[in-house]
Amino acid sequence: MSAVRTEDAADGKSTANGGGVVCEEGGVTVLRPTDLSEMLAAGTKEVHEKAENTEFVKDFLRGRIRKELFKLGHVALYFTYSAMEEEMERNKDHPDLAALYFPHELHRRDALARDLQYFYGEDWQDQVRVSPATQRYVERIQQIGRDQPALLVAHAYTRYMGDLSGGQVLRKVAQRAMKLPPTGEGLNFYQFDGIHSAKAFKQLYRSRMNELELDSHTKQKIVEEAVLAFQFNMEIFGELEEVGKTLQDDDLDAAPVHGAHGEMQGDISQCPYYAAKMAASGGSSYICQMAMTMLKNPSGQVILAAWIAALAGLAAWYLM
Repeated sequence: MSAVRTEDAADGKSTANGGGVVCEEGGVTVLRPTDLSEMLAAGTKEVHEKAENTEFVKDFLRGRIRKELFKLGHVALYFTYSAMEEEMERNKDHPDLAALYFPHELHRRDALARDLQYFYGEDWQDQVRVSPATQRYVERIQQIGRDQPALLVAHAYTRYMGDLSGGQVLRKVAQRAMKLPPTGEGLNFYQFDGIHSAKAFKQLYRSRMNELELDSHTKQKIVEEAVLAFQFNMEIFGELEEVGKTLQDDDLDAAPVHGAHGEMQGDISQCPYYAAKMAASGGSSYICQMAMTMLKNPSGQVILAAWIAALAGLAAWYLM
């Protein structure tokens, strides 16, 4: 990854991130509404919140994780990333994609394969199948890879930036809930060994996106495609929720986080995701009140550190 450096300019300051430029004035980053990163953030805000509020995601954040659903989720991710990374590789020299081609830093297919081998065994490829919702997602990625490669930017942004932000919170929740080894087996998907600073890399990536020479029509099409990507993910979540209804209660991996929450079950306002939204919107008094309540409860003290980690990670994603 290219080093981040700062250069003085006559009209202010600019931070060069491996070729991309983010203007700064008086030490404050200035992003234009027409920048692709800003258009994506604004254009996907509503569907992003819908995705985060699906029952599957809310249960995940509460530590209510069924290992079978987690495995099936990884299977869906494996087929999705395989398709996306194959199309990115095939179009790596395309002018709208070359600047965003980071196979060493970002590609997830091999990491997911290691996770699936951990969960299913050496013959995992004979056991997994692509689901109908995942197949629709894969076919869309393959279609635009052939016909409209610029739209792959939407899928890469939606997946990779989420993995580098909220995904790191999910890794900790999953490890605790399913009592996975602290050495990381089963969670390679969330580990980005080629990235030393997620924050710096996300700045680099957004900067590269904003420097793409795209007309306004193409930018809008990318935003619409990002909304579609979220919808595909929600379809997969819905599919997993339906599978979950067929599982017995004893298939649930109850995390220490969930046990400590106890009375918080079913109350979204007590969920780390909700708290992160409150923090992002300036609800500091709410956060302080929650922390004091938890400290009064001995079991709450056990989870306070994990709760703060979740809050920081998810707030970072909303403020990205």
